[in-house]
Amino acid sequence: MDLASATWTDVGELETDLAVVPVGSTEQHGPHAPLGTDVLTAEAVADAGLKRVDRDVLRAPAIPIGVAEEHRQFPGTMWVSPDTFRRYVREAVQSLAHHGVERVVLVNGHGGNVDALREVGARLTRDGDAYTVPFTWFNAVGEHSADMGHGGPLETALLRHIEPDLVREARIEEARDGAADGWGEWTSYVNLAYDSAQFSENGVVGDPTEGDEARGEELLELAAESLARLLDAVAERDVSVPDGR
Repeated sequence: MDLASATWTDVGELETDLAVVPVGSTEQHGPHAPLGTDVLTAEAVADAGLKRVDRDVLRAPAIPIGVAEEHRQFPGTMWVSPDTFRRYVREAVQSLAHHGVERVVLVNGHGGNVDALREVGARLTRDGDAYTVPFTWFNAVGEHSADMGHGGPLETALLRHIEPDLVREARIEEARDGAADGWGEWTSYVNLAYDSAQFSENGVVGDPTEGDEARGEELLELAAESLARLLDAVAERDVSVPDGR
């Protein structure tokens, strides 16, 4: 059930304790992809995953702004501090738990959110608010995950499948030519760069020309199947904690 389009009486009649919350970011994705890429992809994966589970799940509205200061040099990018982000996500989940929705999967589309979401999930779970698990779609697409960049082949492919009109096809070669090969500048296993503008001319990492629509269709299928398995596992998991004594 989609929370945004449901009434409170609809939700009150729904017998489920499981929800998904898409989480993304509003940030640069090169000259060819929209600022809302991470929100759009998280929502698409969440919705596709829900179609593959045979149980009622509440689908919350997406959280559209995340931990993204690393893209601050590019106009249109928005961000909040990690503390604000963690607090916002935590309180959003707590509001669901108030109504008995005590199992939550956070469907994430932005790499900068990963550490904070893991911390939030642990805190909510340990405090007994809600059993909360983060799921990042591009980590759950098999061998494709090795090609994840930023505005690169995976995100471009998925956008071409779910929102083709938003991809500026005339700028694809420009995006490729100004892209970095990898994330950061590494010496002695240390990334010397904090912001993407320090190593990527146009904010892109990876080659977006390698992300066609057919690959996007496969990515969505893989991510949705992974999410569906996770939703079943979260729904069925015994979340009681032994006292250890």
